[in-house]
This record gives sequence, C-alpha cells and structure tokens, in this order.
Amino acid sequence: MEFEKKRFKQMYPNLAGEMSTTSENRVAISSVRSDVSLGEVRASGSGSVKRFDNYMPDAVDFIRRCDNEKQALEIVDFLEKRGEVSGEYALRLRKQLRAKGVRSFGSKKEDDYYSRVE
Repeated sequence: MEFEKKRFKQMYPNLAGEMSTTSENRVAISSVRSDVSLGEVRASGSGSVKRFDNYMPDAVDFIRRCDNEKQALEIVDFLEKRGEVSGEYALRLRKQLRAKGVRSFGSKKEDDYYSRVE
C-alpha cells in the first residue's frame, strides 16, 4: 500500500499535492441525483432567472421542498401513481431517501426559491 502511494506521488506530484491539502481546495457536494441525464440538464442552466422560464420541476425539486422523509415518500408515491416517474426511478428515489435522507437531494427549497435565484 505504501509503495503505491509513493509511486502515485512520483507519477502525479501535483494531483498528490492537491489531495493532501486542507479543505481550501475542496468542493462540497450538497446533493445527489441518481439519474445522470436529469442532473446534467438541471446543472446546465444559465446564470439568470430566465433559466426558469418554462421550467418543469422534477421529482427531486419536489423532494427538496419536503421537511422530512415521510413527506418525501408521499411525493414519490404520488408521482409514481400519476405516472410522472417510473417504478424503477421511484424505487431508486426511495432507496436514496432511506439510506441518505431527504437532504441528500440538496438543500431545502423555500417557497420563494425561484424568485430569489439569479
């Protein structure tokens, strides 16, 4: 194991240095999306409020408005019942809720979230 670390440092000195620094070079991950394509679409918006024109919230957007796991599970059940999410996706959402909690989807979205975001 120690030999691998030494070799890694020799091969990639800058990366090894960055990995060993304190929190100054780290980025916090505040949410997790299990569907990569949806995550990419949500992350690719521009910096203006206009990015919410014609915006349709997805299951994660609704879950982020919940205060607790029980509320989030009700949302997932409702969306699945209406056919707005597939059974497979609903199962993945429930699994993440139980394993990581409601905040694993991101910070809580308050009532005026879309009017405040720039």
